[in-house]
Amino acid sequence: MIALAGCSKQHRIVVAGSRAVELMLELHRRGYARAAATANCGHPAGQYGVALVDWRRRTFKTLEVALDWLVEFLSPTGVLVVWVDPQKASANETLRLSLEGRGFVVEDGTVHECGCAVLARRREMNPIRKAA
Repeated sequence: MIALAGCSKQHRIVVAGSRAVELMLELHRRGYARAAATANCGHPAGQYGVALVDWRRRTFKTLEVALDWLVEFLSPTGVLVVWVDPQKASANETLRLSLEGRGFVVEDGTVHECGCAVLARRREMNPIRKAA
């Protein structure tokens, strides 16, 4: 997930999912001192550059609820990585449509025997206009 998101040790990272605290502690051990779990991340204020979501062995419906809350923590240039159980192509399309509906563009993904991860970036909300 870290490699897919292109995280540096200076990024502010919020981790969500059933293993969020465990993953946060592992990130700290690896030198990502600015990582926080959703249990201790404060109030949403667009303060994180990366959100890592481990949603394996959980339902898509609960993921949608979590995403609605979690996207408020991401900065306008933030990236989101969602890791889910291995699934059929139709379920992957549902995840893609859900992210797009929340203002994200899916840029990359990876498939592994224990699941698949999707990288999404916020769609540019106010594109900079070029001077004529």
